[in-house]
Amino acid sequence: MLRLVFGGVPRVGALARWLFATVVCLAVPLAPPPSAETAKVPHFAPDDLTGWQLSYDEFIPPPSGPGPIVSDPAHPYVSFYRFPRNPRPTFRVADLSNPILLPWTRERLRMVNERSLSGKVVAIPKERCWPVGVPAFLLLPATPVYFLETPKEVWMIWMQNHQVRRVYLDVPHSAKVNPSWYGESVGHYESGALVVDTIGISTKSYIDNYQTPHTDQLHVVERFHMVDDGKALEVNVHVDDPGAFTTPWNAIQCYRRTHGAAQSEVVCAENNDDHFHHGLEPMPQADKPDF
Repeated sequence: MLRLVFGGVPRVGALARWLFATVVCLAVPLAPPPSAETAKVPHFAPDDLTGWQLSYDEFIPPPSGPGPIVSDPAHPYVSFYRFPRNPRPTFRVADLSNPILLPWTRERLRMVNERSLSGKVVAIPKERCWPVGVPAFLLLPATPVYFLETPKEVWMIWMQNHQVRRVYLDVPHSAKVNPSWYGESVGHYESGALVVDTIGISTKSYIDNYQTPHTDQLHVVERFHMVDDGKALEVNVHVDDPGAFTTPWNAIQCYRRTHGAAQSEVVCAENNDDHFHHGLEPMPQADKPDF
């Protein structure tokens, strides 16, 4: 079944994709309760060649309860990254009927949908070289994520454009957290999983690739754990932001294990102008150099 989920099948229906992915990711129950078992440290990086390749650039809904924004059934999203040979990939159109949305959040998404449905290009942040934030880091496609594990920190490194998350182990959150693209992440190991708690995420970022906004109240808890005898990595995500959503909600993400030399350096801002005059969002620019 795992091969079916991770293998691309052109033009497979949106419902089938969600069902296949959900079956695999339910190999371990969503957000299991803490165990009395002594914490085990998972080896996400047994060597410097092991990486984790995203299986799908969308969040997978949980088996029940409130879940993430997905595509409008009337305008199903066809991923270029998942189905690169499909001749007609589509831009995302968010399902505005999701009950987690507050009125202002729904209106913001409606405006993005309007642009997408008009035929204009709607680029996701990473395509315009912007940091993506949390939990959207779990939606970065194309190149693997590598883990660097030390006794005090875990780094997650997405090879394309050098985006890095730092998780500080076994410490509390700071008394005052200054907002940043990836916020402040603290974590601990629990029953073979890495549990990451993140706050202080910049409101310049989005929740997902539909450009779902959030407020400075955003609080994300992720549980990284390996499934299928270590061949896959599952992440259970819990999102809470009373300023943007009517209720906390859950999502799932899956990666497949890869093994090989890291790809060469990729600098997003090089040769990434709006060559075809699509009116793309601007790329990040600094008012002054950092050195």
